Amino acid sequence: MQAAGADPSPEPSRGVSSLPVLRPASTGLVLAGGGARAAYQVGVLKAIVRILSDRPGGLSANPFHILCGTSAGAINAAVLACGADRLATTVEHMLQVWENFHAEQVYRTDTLEGLRGNGGWMSMLSFGLTLARVGRKKRPSLLDNQPLGELLRGVLDFHRLGANLADGVVQALAIAATGYTSGQHITFYQSAYEIEPWRRSLRIAVRADIGVEHLLASSAIPFVFPARRLLVHGEPEWCGDGSMRQLAPISPAIHLGAGRVLVIGGGRAEADPDRRAGAATYPTLAQIGGHALSNIFLDSLDADIERLQRINQTLSRLSPEERWRGPLRPVKVLSISPSQRLDEIAGRHLASLPGAMRALLRSMGVSSGPDGMTGAALASYLLFEPGYTRELIALGFGDTLIRSAEVLAFFRTDEE
Repeated sequence: MQAAGADPSPEPSRGVSSLPVLRPASTGLVLAGGGARAAYQVGVLKAIVRILSDRPGGLSANPFHILCGTSAGAINAAVLACGADRLATTVEHMLQVWENFHAEQVYRTDTLEGLRGNGGWMSMLSFGLTLARVGRKKRPSLLDNQPLGELLRGVLDFHRLGANLADGVVQALAIAATGYTSGQHITFYQSAYEIEPWRRSLRIAVRADIGVEHLLASSAIPFVFPARRLLVHGEPEWCGDGSMRQLAPISPAIHLGAGRVLVIGGGRAEADPDRRAGAATYPTLAQIGGHALSNIFLDSLDADIERLQRINQTLSRLSPEERWRGPLRPVKVLSISPSQRLDEIAGRHLASLPGAMRALLRSMGVSSGPDGMTGAALASYLLFEPGYTRELIALGFGDTLIRSAEVLAFFRTDEE
């Protein structure tokens, strides 16, 4: 879907240093959250590198000036920002990691060992006992994501991020998180320009030197992974997944100077009335949990894109002089999201999860039955296994190649 729009909370970002004003042609990349679903983003990036490399002149420089990410998308955005000076090689490295992921590289399931549930009240009892057991830990969460922290510290070089910012290869990196203490949505950003931090209802921006702790906070799915303590205006704040309370996911890219934005989503958020035929039984805990995560990860992004389209329609009725006198600016947007339901793909790969995780999901009602009402949406966020991630990468690659003409038009400059 390609449209133009503007920041739904108008207040253009302005540089306050002697550096030149950010160019309207600056391109932002917004990567949504979604745990293991973020493998789809890597497939899209692989296709974009292919499309831009095959055009006349090839891929001579990093096409993404402003990188914004949430949850697992924050990790992908940080990897891209650190390796933006050699984008094709960086995407290739991302492919190698995502195509060969295993759950034990992301989380430990020690607290789940011995969990066995058979459904019904036993499922609820098993899940309740598990929550009570992890609740006695200093930082209670179902899963320990220490392996992910070790992986990120081994592959990310934030000195290269600083160098890329200084050299103009990248203009800004923004990572979203949610403050459990204050209740605010927080955008941590590191930029080559002196961008004035913005503040909106329930959301603020904080300039910071981004590191692994910001990524672990942004990807801390509620109850699943532990929160992280970060500094916000010099004060400590416990932070969790950035998809919570994210009212305007595209807004940070625009505040940081993007004149056009590529959005890569993590799933299809639309309702499916046809599935009502399978609603003879009460929804399982997994089905309810899957809908809750979809609400956190998917709904706000689709709503923000719709808001941009409505603003674009309003701006199109104004004269050029009236548009540029007002606070809103047109923003070209290209959105790419999965053409298939990722929960259905996940249902085919449930058996590849570690035994303890399979036991937990079974106790919550996840199954690979033929009726489609399996609760696999919940598993789709935690299925860091190569069969699943490779299928998502292939889907992202195919979805994007089909839209090659739109991709080329999006990146085409006025001089071309």
